Amino acid sequence: MQIPIPLWPDGAPGALGTNATDIPTLTPYFPDPTNTTGAAMVICPGGGYAGLAPHEGKDYALWLNQHGVTCFVLKYRLGSHGYHHPAMLNDAARAVRMVRAWAADWKIDPHRVSIMGSSAGGHLAATLLTHFDSGNTNASDLIERQSSRPDIGILCYPVISMGEFAHKGSRENLLGKNPPPELVKLLSNELQVTTNTPPCFIWTTFEDKTVAMENSLMFAGALRKNQVPFDLHIYQKGAHGMGLKDRTPFAYPHPWAGDCLFWLKAQRFVN
Repeated sequence: MQIPIPLWPDGAPGALGTNATDIPTLTPYFPDPTNTTGAAMVICPGGGYAGLAPHEGKDYALWLNQHGVTCFVLKYRLGSHGYHHPAMLNDAARAVRMVRAWAADWKIDPHRVSIMGSSAGGHLAATLLTHFDSGNTNASDLIERQSSRPDIGILCYPVISMGEFAHKGSRENLLGKNPPPELVKLLSNELQVTTNTPPCFIWTTFEDKTVAMENSLMFAGALRKNQVPFDLHIYQKGAHGMGLKDRTPFAYPHPWAGDCLFWLKAQRFVN
């Protein structure tokens, strides 16, 4: 049985209460010890910053476990419960720091800690990929001494921009109504890519009617401009939010998972 671990034992910074929705957690999923690669993945489910889709959390973890990756599903705070930026980013950063801090106990290589997200969870993952820090070496909390920089990122039909191609629900839940232009720019992650942004695997579909594929194209373009390696896949078929589910009109399993594993092998995350 997987037991959620609170990111902050004494309460998250900026918590609005003590309900379950105020307590961000990390739920570990461990692969068979005989198959583990030592790589780790923090997984951010989608849900428009209003909810958390189980099939974009647990299902991904169990899939990656089969290939030896230790996974951690993040329950981050949500706009539907009164939270806005930077609460969500703080939760994601803390999650990566925690995995690194406990790497020895969890038999993880602290230099192979990644982040994965779908839809709005993809936006959160992309936000950490472009807004990380090296940690506070003077912190009394050993977790806070760790870097929050993921080593690689996987973005599934991600929300990226808060501008023209933003998913409006995600934007409002994250930034509130009528956010200032500087905040919109800060959280438009295609504008925040640098040469130090980690390598990424990005995929979406032409048929996605919920999050425009331009989000993925703009992020890939920014990675290319900054000479950051990436895989970009725009598939013709597939509805938004499908995760690992094979939905009509597919006659065969969707290829994204196989393509992602091919890329993970190149990054030496799976064997």
